[in-house]
Amino acid sequence: MLKQYGQICMQNPKEFLEKNKVVVETGLSIEEVKKRQVAYGKNQIKQAKPKKWYRYLWESLVSPFNLILLGITLVLIYTDVILQDIPSYANILVVIALVFISTFLEFFEVYKSNKAAEKLKKLVAVKATVLRNGIKEKVFLDEITIGDIIVLSAGDLIPADLKIIEQKDLYVVQSSLTGESEAVKKVAATEKESISQIEDITDLDTICFMGTNVMSGTATGVVFQIADYTYFGRVAESLGKIKPKTSFQKGIESISKLLIRFMLVLIPITFFVNAFKHDNLTAFTFAVAIAIGITPLLLPVLLSSSLAKGANNMSKKKTIVKKLDSIQSFGAMNILGTDKTGTLTEDKIVLEKYLNLQGEEDKEILKIAFLNAYFQMGLKGNIDEAIIKRVEECGLKDIANKYQKIDEIPFDFSRRRLSVILEKENKIEMITKGAVEEILTICSKVEENKIVRKIENEDKQKIKNMAKELNEQGLRVIAICTKSLTKKLQSYTKKEEDKMTLVRFYWFFRPS
Repeated sequence: MLKQYGQICMQNPKEFLEKNKVVVETGLSIEEVKKRQVAYGKNQIKQAKPKKWYRYLWESLVSPFNLILLGITLVLIYTDVILQDIPSYANILVVIALVFISTFLEFFEVYKSNKAAEKLKKLVAVKATVLRNGIKEKVFLDEITIGDIIVLSAGDLIPADLKIIEQKDLYVVQSSLTGESEAVKKVAATEKESISQIEDITDLDTICFMGTNVMSGTATGVVFQIADYTYFGRVAESLGKIKPKTSFQKGIESISKLLIRFMLVLIPITFFVNAFKHDNLTAFTFAVAIAIGITPLLLPVLLSSSLAKGANNMSKKKTIVKKLDSIQSFGAMNILGTDKTGTLTEDKIVLEKYLNLQGEEDKEILKIAFLNAYFQMGLKGNIDEAIIKRVEECGLKDIANKYQKIDEIPFDFSRRRLSVILEKENKIEMITKGAVEEILTICSKVEENKIVRKIENEDKQKIKNMAKELNEQGLRVIAICTKSLTKKLQSYTKKEEDKMTLVRFYWFFRPS
C-alpha cells in the first residue's frame, strides 16, 4: 500500500489528472457518477454499514447461557424422547421457551435501538463539497466516488483518500490515524525527492486521508480511493477484528465456564456412582437432572428483561442504547464526561446588531460584513449565513456585483480570522473578520466619526470590556477591519494582515 500511495504522491498534479482522465474545471458528469457508483459501490466503511435483522437475531441467540440451555435441550431430546417408550416433551418445551423469551427480548430491543440510531445518523450525516458538471454541490459522504473533485476548506472532514491538485495554506489534522494532534502541511507538488524518503504512509504530503480533517486553508483534490480500500478503511478493518470485552461480558463468560466445568465433573461422577445401583439409562437420566439442577434456567430471561427495562428507561430520557450489555457499563460509571457539539437550541444564529464605534447601527458595516461573508470560500458557517440573510432582507445584495474577488487568506484556528481581497474600480481592499482579540492585534488605526486616527491602548481595553460584557449575555461578538492595498499581488499571505483600520466595529449574534 505504501508503494502504491507513494507513486501517487510523487506524481505531479497535471500528470495525475491526465492519467485518471479527470477534468478539474468541471468534475464528473452525473451519468459518469452513476456508472462509477455502480462499479465501485458506496463510499462507506464496512464496519459502519447497518446490519441485517437476522444478524441481530443470531447475536442474541448465541449468548453463553443460551448455548448451555440449547446443549441441555439436546441431551433432553435424547433422554426424554429417544430413550423413552412414551416420549415426554415437557422439559424440552420449558427450556426452549426460556431460550426463546431471552433471545427475542434482547433482539427486539437491540434491533429497535439500532434502527433509531440509523435514522439519527441520517439526520446528522456529514456532507462534502463536490464539483460535478461544473457546479459545486453538497453531497453525503457515501455518494462520493472515485474521480470526484472535492473542494476543501477549514473544518471540513476528508471524505475519501484524495490527491491534492490545488491548495493554499492547507494544514490537515491526522490524529484519527496517527494520534498526533499537530496539523500536517499538505501541498500540490510533493517536497519529497523520492519514494525511498517516505518512511510511513501518513508522511505523504500530497495525499489527504479519509477520516482526517482540515484545520486551515483551502484545497481541491481528486478522489482515488474510497470505502474499505482507503487507508482509514484498512485500519478500521484491522481494529474491528479485535473488540475488547466489557466487564459484563467477561462476567457472563466466567459464570458460563464455571457451570460447564461443574457439569463436566459432576455428570461423569454421578453417572459412575449410580451405575452400580441402577441401570445405565436411569443413572444417565439422573446425571442429566443434576446438570439441569445446577443451571440457573431463568437467568437468561432475567438478564434480558432487566437490561431491556434499562434500555427502555434510557429511551424515555432520549438516549439510544444500541447494545444491551452497555447498560451495565452505564451503571458501573462514577463520572461520565461529554462534549457539547453545536448550539443547544436550533443550531441557528441571527444577526442581532451591527454597530460602529459610537454604538450606532450603520448599514455600511453590514455591507462590509456581507462582502467578506459572500466572497469567502473558507469556513462558511451559520454566522456568514446570518449576515447574508440580513442583507437580503435589506435589499442590499446587489452590491456584490460591483466587486471582483482577487484572493482569500483562509480561516485557521490559530489566527481565528479570515480575509478576502476585493477590487472595485482599480481600488484594492482587504476585509478581515474574526475574534475580537485577534482583530485588535492587527489593527494600528481606528475610524471614529469618519476620521482615521491611531488606536490607543485605552480604545483596545474599552473594546475588550464591551466584548466580554456581551459574551456574558450569551451573544457572539465579531470584529471587522479593512485595509487599502497599493499593489496587486498574485497571491496574498498572512503577513498582509497588518496595520489595519478598525472601521466596522461589532455585529452581534445569538441563537434563535
